[in-house]
Amino acid sequence: MGQLGCRALCLGLLDYKTEKYVVVKNKKVGLLYRLLQLAILLYLLGWVFLEKKGYQVVDAAVQSSVITKVKGVAFTNTSELREKIWDEADYVMPSQGGNAFFVITSLIVTPRQRQTTCAEWRKRRQAGLRDSPKVTESVNVQGLSGDSCPAHRAPTSPTPCAPRTATAPEEKLFLEGTVSRGTCGGLGHRAPLGIPEAPPGTSASLPGVRTGRCVRAGSKGRGTCEISAWCPVEGRRRPEKLLLEKAADFTVYIKNSIRFPQFNFSKALASQEGNSLGPFPSLRCPAVARRSNVRDTKDKSFLKSCHFGPHNHYCPIFRLGSLVHAAGHDFREMALEGGVIGIRIEWDCDLDQAPSACRPRYSFSRLDGARAAASGYNFRYAKYYQDADGVEFRTLTKVYGIRFDVLVSGKAGKFSIVPTLVNVGSGVALMRACSST
Repeated sequence: MGQLGCRALCLGLLDYKTEKYVVVKNKKVGLLYRLLQLAILLYLLGWVFLEKKGYQVVDAAVQSSVITKVKGVAFTNTSELREKIWDEADYVMPSQGGNAFFVITSLIVTPRQRQTTCAEWRKRRQAGLRDSPKVTESVNVQGLSGDSCPAHRAPTSPTPCAPRTATAPEEKLFLEGTVSRGTCGGLGHRAPLGIPEAPPGTSASLPGVRTGRCVRAGSKGRGTCEISAWCPVEGRRRPEKLLLEKAADFTVYIKNSIRFPQFNFSKALASQEGNSLGPFPSLRCPAVARRSNVRDTKDKSFLKSCHFGPHNHYCPIFRLGSLVHAAGHDFREMALEGGVIGIRIEWDCDLDQAPSACRPRYSFSRLDGARAAASGYNFRYAKYYQDADGVEFRTLTKVYGIRFDVLVSGKAGKFSIVPTLVNVGSGVALMRACSST
């Protein structure tokens, strides 16, 4: 019995099986069947092969290099800087150029700062006070707290702040968040009303470390805390007007070279086909088309007269004002408080065509958010010096401007038999599934 079962199983492996088809004489069912087949065929040819290029293998690991150079000259005449000529070495950071560069449009200069003690705030609005009648009528914000620092009279020498109990109006303002219970250091003494609260000794929002003493600041004798810091502290919070108004007419040259390592395809300036590698004549570069987003020409005057435009994508010289305008913003408004502009260069290369068909596409956008609470862009830097006695002092500069980030992305596709067979097989399987339903 066992031998007969084993023999039947072996013979059954050699059997040929076929399906039995039933022909339905129904025009509606036949029409629906043909429409499904047509939809699958259009999907396979139109979407998979024509739109998505399903017959290609894709390399999205683009290797990119960006070089930027800003040019432009401006003249300013201010009370702080007097007459000054600005060129790219003065207003561009970093100077070497790369995929991100910053152009100064306005600044605040605090000269000759030294490490000593001074008043914490130089202006009333910098102390965090609101110009509200409720505050000025309920509490004498100009007076000092404590009996040792009486109101409307500057002490001859800094004296410690005396403890003080808040009155009912002051307590009400504190609970409502209008003023805060600040301290002049870690001694537990009350500071003048309106001084932002700080932890003992220091705070990230303060220009220095509080010493625990109260002093007068300004010609009107307003009360504030004493700090140990680089003095005098920085005055204005924001620039009042634009310094480099001509910055909108400055130009930037952006050179972008790319390479797709999977296909050994690159876009650079000159043709390097078959060149030897320096002193090693036996090693030769592969034949690769090398161009970039710069037009390949021997005319040296081309880059001196051209500008980027809808019909001139191979002239990568951009006007800064045009970049901001293309992102949907006004240059003058943005330059006053600063901002970040993204310059996106996208490469979509079909390597089944000529290398010249691989062209960059540009788009521009603002990255920091115009209406965000933390919009704008600024930072500080200092230059240090020594006087005749060897004492160090510095000039602090807070700069506002526009930062430009060059963002490069891309992909390249080339015909390959493997993805072609995979997608054709998928289409045949869909046809088969449609026929069996």
